[in-house]
Amino acid sequence: MSSQTRSQSYYWASANARPQHPTLQGDGRCDVCIIGAGMTGLTAALCLAQRGFGVTVIESRHVGFGASGRSGGQIIGGFNKGPYALAKMVGHDDAQALSAMAREAVADVKARVHSHAIDCDLAAGHYHVGLKPRHRRELSAWQQEAAEFGDDQLQLITGAAVQDHVAGPKYTSALFDPDGGHLHPLNYTLGLAKAAQKAGVTIFENTAATAIRHAPKPQISTTGGTLSADYLLICTNALINGLEKMMDQMIMPVGTYIMATEPLAGQRAASLIADNAAVADINFVLNYFRLSADHRMLFGGRVSYSRIDPSDIGKAMARTMRFYFPQLSDVKVTHAWGGQVAITVNRLPQFGRLGPASFFAQGFSGHGVALTGMAGKLLAEAVAGDAERFDVFHRIPHRRFPGGRLLRTPALVLAMLYFRLRDML
Repeated sequence: MSSQTRSQSYYWASANARPQHPTLQGDGRCDVCIIGAGMTGLTAALCLAQRGFGVTVIESRHVGFGASGRSGGQIIGGFNKGPYALAKMVGHDDAQALSAMAREAVADVKARVHSHAIDCDLAAGHYHVGLKPRHRRELSAWQQEAAEFGDDQLQLITGAAVQDHVAGPKYTSALFDPDGGHLHPLNYTLGLAKAAQKAGVTIFENTAATAIRHAPKPQISTTGGTLSADYLLICTNALINGLEKMMDQMIMPVGTYIMATEPLAGQRAASLIADNAAVADINFVLNYFRLSADHRMLFGGRVSYSRIDPSDIGKAMARTMRFYFPQLSDVKVTHAWGGQVAITVNRLPQFGRLGPASFFAQGFSGHGVALTGMAGKLLAEAVAGDAERFDVFHRIPHRRFPGGRLLRTPALVLAMLYFRLRDML
């Protein structure tokens, strides 16, 4: 994300105090070195510090620079694949365990906010909405699958009643998850950093990792010095930038965009989304939206697989918002921003090892607010000697994007044309 895009972010403009962390100078040593000061790395750091490990986090830019500080902020349960699809990939028992951990991940976000008093506008409730008969059938199947795998709280809403919950006239079905929710992602990430630092974690900003030696005791070269550690966790997600070739090949950084409107009158804002829940449609190229604490509509979507940003993000996103919410045609856009998130081929997160003491987690594919926390928690468990739950995620089969570093983007752009056309039908 460029400095210009960052300065246009509503999250950046409304962030809590951002303490400056030093740059690493010289050589050092720690029990655990973590690369990346986003939600994954900071949750892992906090969990490890609470277990008594000496932890150092290095970040190439600043805390929350990547997707952790600019995402839609939606706390979404589950995965991009339903339990049946998971069971076909990993077997019933692992699918059951993954489903349970996804629910735990949502509960953990709320627990961290409360236990560390993180000021991040936490709100409850999430809707997935559909626009056509096919979507209604998909949401109904989703509800049934979830119930069979332990989540019987999802509520299906159809027909005219949908407008009482999400006042977009094109929406004809909805699946409500009372356990989901939303938050200010940058303030949540800053809160994690504050909690981790209070627990004894050292954070270095403007300190990029430049090379790694995966030995029994990993060594990390950086722009300011070197670190030796007993364990290494790589939590860079879309910003791996070739640091580790295998990791780079397994994800595709894609652009996604969000805009914020001017504040709406309280009653007008409340009329858009019942109970201040978050919402995402179930198109393959989806839109997602929610209200901010000061009653702005935050509307996101328009994924760019080509990495070419719209010439005017605000104008492009406002056009989409007004298509679904024509009652907002008079509302001004005050902020618009974007950046990259990491997807995998199967749209499921990838956890793995790069050496006897080197672990990583990446590719959250739009479910990062909850699943990054679970990743950090399981990375900490693995370092502490209990990798059983980490290995459930590790057993999810993954493959490289075809075409290599140069050709994978045009190959994916062509493949996505089919899904964009399908969204229109």
